[in-house]
Amino acid sequence: MASGPGSSPMAQSSMAGSGADGFFRKPKDLAGSSRYYRPPRSLPDVCPKEPTGDARGLCEGPSVVLDQHQWTVYNSKVNLPAALNDPRLSKRESDFFTKTWGLDFTETEVMPSFYLPNITAEHFSAYLQDTAQREKIHERCKNICPSKDDLSLSSITNNHDKAKEELEQVPKIFMRPDFVLNDPATFNAVLPWSHFSVAGGKNSRDGASSRLLQEKLSHYLDIVEVSIARQISLRSEAFFHAMSSQHELQDRLRETEVAVVKLRARTAAMQRVMCRGPLLALRDAVTRSNCAKLHGKLKLMAAVQQTQPTVQLLLSTSEFVGALELIATTKEVLQQELQGIHSFRHLGSQLCEMEKLIDKMMVADFTTYSRSDLNRSFEDDSQVLEKDRLQSLVFGLLRQRKLDFLDIYSEEMMQSAKGIVRQCVLRSVSQIEEIDTDAVVKLQDQMRLMTFAQWFDLLQNVFEHFVLFLTRIKATLNVIRNVVLEVLDSCQRNRLVDASSAAAHGNCGENEDEDEEDSGSSGLRPGEAELAYLTHEGLFISDALNEAERRSSTAVQAKAQTRAETSGSDSASGTTESSSSREQTSNTTSSLPTGGTISIEDLMPSDLELGRVANNIQELLYTASDISHDRCVKVLLAKAKDGSLERLSSAEFVCVSRAVEGFVKDTEALCSRRSVSLRGALQSQANRFVHRFHEERKTKLSLLLDTERWKQAEVPAEFQHLVDSIADGHITLPERKPAGTEDKKPSDFLLVDGQKYAVVGTVLLLIRIFLEYCQCVNDIPSITTDMLTRLSDLLKHFNSRSCQLVLGAGALQVVGLKTITTKNLALVSRCLQLVVHYIPIIRAHFETKLQPKQYSVLRHFDHITKDYNDHIAEISAKLVAIMDGLFEKVLSKYEVKAPMPSLCFRNVCKQMAKMHEAIYELLPEEQTQMLFLRINASFKMHLKRQLSRLGVINDGGPQHGLVVVDVAFYTENVQALRSLERLDLNMPEIWEQKR
Repeated sequence: MASGPGSSPMAQSSMAGSGADGFFRKPKDLAGSSRYYRPPRSLPDVCPKEPTGDARGLCEGPSVVLDQHQWTVYNSKVNLPAALNDPRLSKRESDFFTKTWGLDFTETEVMPSFYLPNITAEHFSAYLQDTAQREKIHERCKNICPSKDDLSLSSITNNHDKAKEELEQVPKIFMRPDFVLNDPATFNAVLPWSHFSVAGGKNSRDGASSRLLQEKLSHYLDIVEVSIARQISLRSEAFFHAMSSQHELQDRLRETEVAVVKLRARTAAMQRVMCRGPLLALRDAVTRSNCAKLHGKLKLMAAVQQTQPTVQLLLSTSEFVGALELIATTKEVLQQELQGIHSFRHLGSQLCEMEKLIDKMMVADFTTYSRSDLNRSFEDDSQVLEKDRLQSLVFGLLRQRKLDFLDIYSEEMMQSAKGIVRQCVLRSVSQIEEIDTDAVVKLQDQMRLMTFAQWFDLLQNVFEHFVLFLTRIKATLNVIRNVVLEVLDSCQRNRLVDASSAAAHGNCGENEDEDEEDSGSSGLRPGEAELAYLTHEGLFISDALNEAERRSSTAVQAKAQTRAETSGSDSASGTTESSSSREQTSNTTSSLPTGGTISIEDLMPSDLELGRVANNIQELLYTASDISHDRCVKVLLAKAKDGSLERLSSAEFVCVSRAVEGFVKDTEALCSRRSVSLRGALQSQANRFVHRFHEERKTKLSLLLDTERWKQAEVPAEFQHLVDSIADGHITLPERKPAGTEDKKPSDFLLVDGQKYAVVGTVLLLIRIFLEYCQCVNDIPSITTDMLTRLSDLLKHFNSRSCQLVLGAGALQVVGLKTITTKNLALVSRCLQLVVHYIPIIRAHFETKLQPKQYSVLRHFDHITKDYNDHIAEISAKLVAIMDGLFEKVLSKYEVKAPMPSLCFRNVCKQMAKMHEAIYELLPEEQTQMLFLRINASFKMHLKRQLSRLGVINDGGPQHGLVVVDVAFYTENVQALRSLERLDLNMPEIWEQKR
C-alpha cells in the first residue's frame, strides 16, 4: 500500500530512515500515545439540517468529533477468512474493505482533493536514480541464474498430465454439479445393490463384492485427495504471500489510526477556539431576522383582518370592482404569505362567499340598470344613462368572467319593445273619442277601429319611437364595446411589454453568465450563491428557497407596477372607484405585500373570449333591429287582419309603403342590418294589394270592352298631355288638374311621336291603366315582378277580348252592332298598333326596377308583342278577304262586251273607293298603300282567272281592246284615290304568258 501525502509523520520518518535499501520497517507500537491527549469537550455541529422539530438533534449518524473516543459501529472487526472468502466478487484481493463498507468502497471514484499536489513522474526521478544501479545488478543476476519456476516447468507439466489421467479414472457421476445421494437413481448408480443377493442370506460372493466396491471408492477418494494436495502445493506461495501482506496491512492501519486520532484532536480544538463564537453571533442574527419576519407577519395579519369591513364599506357605495380587487389580493396573501395560519382557516371560504354575493349583486344591478335605461321616457335627451355606472358594471362583470350579461340586456330589450308598442297604442286610443276602451279591451281590436289616417299616424309614431329606441341601444352598446375593446387592448399591450422585458432580462442573464465565466472562482450561479448564503445564515433549505423566490418576485412586480402605471392598464377600473373608497382600500392594503397582488390580465377573460363578447355586442344590435321590426310587423298584421289594408287606395298604400321603407332605411343606417321581417310583411300585403289592384282594373277593362261600340272617340286634352309626358321620358301619372282649368278642346286623333292614332275610348283608359301600374312600381319597388306579371295579363286580356269582339263578331251580340265594318276593323288595328308602340317603353321602365337576375320575366313582353302583331296581321288579312270575296262575286259575272267601261268594273271601282274612304283617315299612308297593293293583287288574280275562262288573250283583237279599256278605267279610278297616285298596279299580269 503506497504512502500518500496524507500519511502519518511516523510513516514518513521510517521511510526516510530506511537507509539505502529503501525497505519499510515496521514501526513501534504507538497505541499508548493516546494517553497524552485529553478528551476535548463536545461542540455543536455546524452542518445545516432540515426542520425535524428537535433543535439539538442535528445528525442521525455518529459524529467524528464528539464520538471519537466512544465505541461506534466503525470499531467493529471482521476476520480475514470472511473477507477473503466473499463470494460476491471474482477478485479475492480487492474485497477486503468491501466486507465492512460495502461493495462500492474500492470501486467508487473519489474526486481528487484541491489541496493535494498532482504527482507526476518527476517526483520519482530521485528514487529511480538511487535504485538504478541495483536494478541493473538484479536483472543481470536473473539472466545468469535461471528461475526455479523455469526448471520445474517440465516436471509440473508432466505431473499435470498424469493427474489429469488419474482424475479421468473417477466416474463422471461424481463430478456432476447436481450430485446428490438422496436421489435414488444416483444412489443406485454409486452403490449397485443389484449385484448383491436379496434372498436374505449372506454368502462369500456378496462379501467379496462389497469389499471390492469399498476398495474402489477408497481408490477414487485417494485420487481426489492427491489432486487436491497437488493443487495446494502449487499455490502455497500465494497463501504465504497473503499472510505476509496481512501483517504489513495491520501495521499500516495502526499508523493510520494514530494519524486520525491526532487529526480529530486538532479538529476539536479548532471548533472550540474558532467556530463556537462566530456561530453564536450568526445564531443571534438569525433570531433577530426571525423576529422581524414575525413582526411583519403580525402586521400583515392585522391588515387581512380588516378586509371584511372594508369590503362591506365598498359594497355600500356600489364599488364592486374595488371590493373584488381587495378580495383577490387578500386571497392571494392567504395562499402565499399566511398559508397555514389557524386563525384564518375560515377566511378564505368567507371571501369566496362574499365574491359570489358580489357577482349576484352586480348581475342584479346590471338588470336594474338595463330596465331603467330601456324603459325611461323618450323625451330624455341623454342617450346613455349613468355612463360611469355602466362602465363600472361592465368592467366588474368582465373581471368575474360573467360573460352572459348581454343575455340579460337582450331579455330586457324584448320586454321594452313590447312596452313601446303598447304605450303608443294606448296614447293614440286615448285621443280618439269614437273608441270605447271599456268595450274594446284588446289593442288589436282598438287598432282595427281606427281610420286609415289615425292608424297611419300611430304607425309613424311607432316607427319614430323604435328609431329612438335603437339609437339609445346603439349608444349603450357602444359604451359596453369600448370597455371590452379597452380591456382587450390593455391585455395585449401588457403582454407585449412582458415579452419585451423577458427578452431584455434574457440578454442581461447572458451578460451575467459571461461575467460569471470570467470571475469563475466558485462556480455557482447568483441564485445558488444566494441560497448558499441564506442556508449558511441558519435558515432551513425550504425557507431559503422561499426567500430567494420572494426577492426575485418583488423585483419583477415592481417592474410590472411601473409598466401598469405607464400604460394605463387600470384606466377602465379608474372610473369605478370614488375617492373615499380608494382611500379606504389603500389604507387596508398598504400592509399587504407586493407579491400578494394579482395582475388584471390574469383575472380578465382571454383574448378569444373578449373577441367573442365584442361580436355578441354587434349581434345584440342586430337582434334589437330584428325585434323592432317584428313588433312593427305585429302592428301591421293587426290592422290587416280584417282586410282593411287590401281595401286601401293606391295612394294610401303607397304612403304606408314609403313609411315602411323609410323606417327600414333608418334602422339599416343605425344597425347595419337588413331586416327582412317587416319588408316581408309589407311584401305579403303588397301582393294582396296588387291582386286587388289588378282585379279592379281588369274588371274595369272588361266592362269597358263589353260596352265599346268600336267607333272613333275624341281625345281629351288630359290624355294628350298624358301621352306627351310619356314622350318626355316620365313614366308617371301627372297630377289631375281641377275641372274647368283646361281650355283646350278635344281632338279627333291622338298624337304620338308625330303620328296620328285614331282610337276608341277603351284604349285611352288602357293607357292610363298601365301608367298606374308603372306608377305603382315607382312607389313600391318590391312588387315589380308581381306587377309586371299582372300587367302582361291585362294586356293579353285586352288583345284576346278585342279579337273576340271584332274579328269574332262578338260585339254583334254584346253591344248590338248590326255588322262589323271595315272601319271597325281598321280602328281596332290602329288601337292595337298604339299598344304595341308603348310595350317597349313599358318594358324599359320595368327593366330599371328589376335586378339583373330577374330579367327573365321580361320575356312576357316579347310574347305580348308577338300576339298583338299577329292580331294586326289577322285584321289586315280580314280586310283583304272582304275585298277578295267582293271581287270573286263581281268578276264571276264579267263579260267582254260593250258598252265600256263595263258595269262590273264600275262596281269594283265604287267598292274600292268606299274601302279607301273607310280606312284612309284611320290607317297611315304606308299601311294604306300596302293594303291596296294586296287588294289589287287579289283583283288581278280573279280577273286573270275570269279572262282565262272567257278565252280572251292579248292578241290585239276586239275583245282584247275592250278589256284594255276596262283595265284603264280601273287604273285611273284607283290612282285617283288619295295617297295612291304613285301606286304601281302592274296590270299586264292579268294576261297569260304566250308559250
